[in-house]
Amino acid sequence: MSSALNIATRALTTNMAALQVVGHNIANVNTTGYSRQSVELQVSGYQALGNGYFGKGVDISTVERAHNAYLTREARVAGSVAAADALRLERLQQLESAFPTGDSGLGSAMNSMLNAWIDVSSSPTNSTARVVAIARAEEFASRLRNTAGQLDTLAASAQKQVEGSVKTINGLAQDLAKVNQRIIESGGQLHTPNDLLDQRDQILRELGQQVQISTVEASNGSVNVFVAGSQPLVLGQSSNQLAVTRDPNDNSRIALNFVQGGAASPVDNATLGGGELSGLMTFLNKDLVDVQNLLGRMALATATSVNAQHALGVDLQGNAGQAFFVPPASAIGIAAAGNGGNAQVSAAVSDPTALIASDYEVRFETGGISVVRLSDGTSTPVSSMPAVVDGLSFNIDHGSAVPGDRFKVRPYEAAARNMQLAISSPDRLAAASPVMVAPGNGNAGGLSVESLYATSASANLTDPVTITFQADGSFTVTGLGPGNPPPDNAGPPPSYNFKPGEPMVFNGWSLTLRGSPTAGDSFSIGAAPAGSTTQNAGNAGAMLALRDRATFEGVPLSDGYISLFSDVGTRVQGAQFAASFSGQVASTAETARANVAGVNLDEEAARLLQFQQAYQASAKFLQVAQSTFDSLLQTVGR
Repeated sequence: MSSALNIATRALTTNMAALQVVGHNIANVNTTGYSRQSVELQVSGYQALGNGYFGKGVDISTVERAHNAYLTREARVAGSVAAADALRLERLQQLESAFPTGDSGLGSAMNSMLNAWIDVSSSPTNSTARVVAIARAEEFASRLRNTAGQLDTLAASAQKQVEGSVKTINGLAQDLAKVNQRIIESGGQLHTPNDLLDQRDQILRELGQQVQISTVEASNGSVNVFVAGSQPLVLGQSSNQLAVTRDPNDNSRIALNFVQGGAASPVDNATLGGGELSGLMTFLNKDLVDVQNLLGRMALATATSVNAQHALGVDLQGNAGQAFFVPPASAIGIAAAGNGGNAQVSAAVSDPTALIASDYEVRFETGGISVVRLSDGTSTPVSSMPAVVDGLSFNIDHGSAVPGDRFKVRPYEAAARNMQLAISSPDRLAAASPVMVAPGNGNAGGLSVESLYATSASANLTDPVTITFQADGSFTVTGLGPGNPPPDNAGPPPSYNFKPGEPMVFNGWSLTLRGSPTAGDSFSIGAAPAGSTTQNAGNAGAMLALRDRATFEGVPLSDGYISLFSDVGTRVQGAQFAASFSGQVASTAETARANVAGVNLDEEAARLLQFQQAYQASAKFLQVAQSTFDSLLQTVGR
């Protein structure tokens, strides 16, 4: 009879425990990171009697949580990649907003500046046209500065966010070490601490949102966490840290260090894998840098090209043109921390049409010097300094370098931020050309002069030159100095082929004629006479011609903004695809994990009824056993 009471009591307590677990599941249905728990039951054993073996009831084996280590890991890794892509997309969309199209865009401002020279060339003495040309240039410079300021603000904001992410990572690492400690302390028990394991997995999930991690579970139930490839962020009950520092090779940028035992080692951003920290560092060190370089190249190429052409003209006072924009300063190289020499390296523009939007590193080696384009790793060996690479002249300003020295050069970093107009007075616009052309008196009139302007500060710029056309349509040139292109036809006499509308460039000037020549037609080119500057607008035409000059890797100067904006748009489009794809993968992986570990209220309701009925039946059995026992006692007692 006592066996029946024991069976009933065990059944009651077991089913009550099962009801408690079901209630625990229902209570935590909306708790983030909670894994469904279930009671595992086992037979209490048996006893042998003369007429067979009789069971002793039921016991609770353990309370087990629904968990699949593989699905949990996959969901964490996929979520880490998705977090990196989503945050990078968010930042790129903010970056894209700094480059509007239409009238408020940089492209409109640049074309307005260049097109303003149309009125100047039509009426070189018109003060209003000159004032408008200056105003349009100031507007363009202002928009460049404002855009550069927005990028600087975005960089500062992203750097602050990196600091916040690192702080979160360090805090989670400390929390995980404490949870590991509690798990280790519970290790002597026979059952697993389910809620502690859920807490541990939730911390790991939150860590994965910040930075991609790899884990190794120890035999005592604790978990070791590694970041950036193999750096031990958490080892059992102890945690290490990440730290944000200034990049030793560029103080305007930030870098990551791993700190363990007071010793710091640099973290390669490429090893971060996923997580918001990886997305931020990719945006800061790749996307933002590339776009800043594109913007800086646009500013540097425009300022250099406009200044060079303006200097070839003559203003209303008869003086040579001065700088139109404040001349861009040379970019000073940043010496690496371990340099042994005392050299200072700089870079200045030598050819604005050959510039590549990239940072550079100058490396002094035993066998010579290399200039490395950091955007794609292209290395150009040079024998000595100064050396011209990608339209930039690299030079040692003073001191000397030794093998092993390195210098990082950012030629475009400050160009847009420092863009300023140097000219303010309308009469200082150098609209006139220092050379003029005069058609021969006997010309048939089939040819007309489209433009004549200086293209370089040649020593022979104003030398008298005569162009004479022959019967076959070619022309001869007399009075040329050295350094001019060789004749197309050996002759005699040596001659050049003529194509209407194609510039004829000699002695540092460019002459464009249109129409059909007649044998004997001639044109004389020489120095513009004194006092002719008021009606001479040759250099204004040259400034206008800058619009079509191939400047940005074959793209005309006037379309430079298109290549910049398309680069930003391409990055955003690529980031949208990556974020959408990785987000879907992460969602699928999390759904698979949740299907195993999540709480289903319908299932819990069914289990609630199941164990409730079992509890009621157990109570009834206890009542029957008690009644039978009482009857037996009463019978024996008589």
